[in-house]
Amino acid sequence: MEPLHTARRLSAAVLAVSNQLTVPEVLQTIVDTARELAEAEYAALGVPDDGGSFAQFLVSGVPAEQQEAIGPLPRQHGFLAVMLREPQAQRLDDIRADPRFDWWPSAHPVLEAFLGVPITSGDEILGALYLANKPGGFTSEDEELVRVLAAHAAIALTHARLYARNRELTIAEERARIAHDLHDAVAQRLFGLRLTAQAADLLVDRDPAAARARLAEVSTLAREAAEELHAAVLELRPARLEEDGLPDVLRKQVQILDRASGPGGPRLSYAEQAPDALTPAQQTVMLRVAQEALHNAVRHAAARTIEVRLAGSTLEVADDGMGFDVDATLKAGRSLGLRSMRERACAVRGRATITSSPGGGTVVRLEVPGV
Repeated sequence: MEPLHTARRLSAAVLAVSNQLTVPEVLQTIVDTARELAEAEYAALGVPDDGGSFAQFLVSGVPAEQQEAIGPLPRQHGFLAVMLREPQAQRLDDIRADPRFDWWPSAHPVLEAFLGVPITSGDEILGALYLANKPGGFTSEDEELVRVLAAHAAIALTHARLYARNRELTIAEERARIAHDLHDAVAQRLFGLRLTAQAADLLVDRDPAAARARLAEVSTLAREAAEELHAAVLELRPARLEEDGLPDVLRKQVQILDRASGPGGPRLSYAEQAPDALTPAQQTVMLRVAQEALHNAVRHAAARTIEVRLAGSTLEVADDGMGFDVDATLKAGRSLGLRSMRERACAVRGRATITSSPGGGTVVRLEVPGV
């Protein structure tokens, strides 16, 4: 292969890591590039899960109908497992002759020459690149090229992991803030309730009518305190999509955020129109995208109003805040939240779009295919 072409393909794969592509798109670019540059018939990239299978397994060179015939994602066995345990690259003339070879399904292509390169970050193996069937076998130069691509796959996977952890911390901080705000509100109402009850006690003998009025205030304050406590419990309890359904969970989330935003914060509203029946995975993605969009709008948009709308299989979160330049944000690399929403949508064959402009507010729209 011409050196100039090789350099261009490597450059394109490296740039994919830093542009607006989602992690699955980046990994697919990497595995396609590895197959092309190493002149292999087949290539795959596997990212293991904690259950002995793979969280992601992307292939190149295998037609879609053959992939379907092969069946579900593979388990961690044979050379798939070897590459996840050993940090060294593996180059074989015929994988079937190695004692570590296990088996493959009947619809699986027959593999001979094999090159496996682990995807590592420090001492941790994050996944592996697998290439097979190069006429004449793989060379040390092929191995070096694939090592470069594996290093950039590691960057993409590490960024995704760091972002997920950062979001978890941010959500925990937001939950703690809301709980604190609600606690303060409840404490204020209980203090008012105590003072009013004391006033009623002082008035009960000399002014029974005034005492009854104070007792009515006690009843009102007690009801409001109970509502605040109920809101706190709902916010701190994980969303129960299976039991409550997406519309109800979204409605409660909006109500809680509206209550917690306080008199100086944005007003939040929720509306729904004939929501479709969605799979559990689609409902989870809808909820997570809504939470991401709401978090951004409440924390960063300086909005007066935030509207959440669910119609059919489409979700919209719109605010009238300061807005931003979407293209400039993507180019500047400050787009992890946008990538996260697009990646979640991609996982359920949906589409997430963000429309915004400086001073023009923001609309996050998620569409998923109907069941």
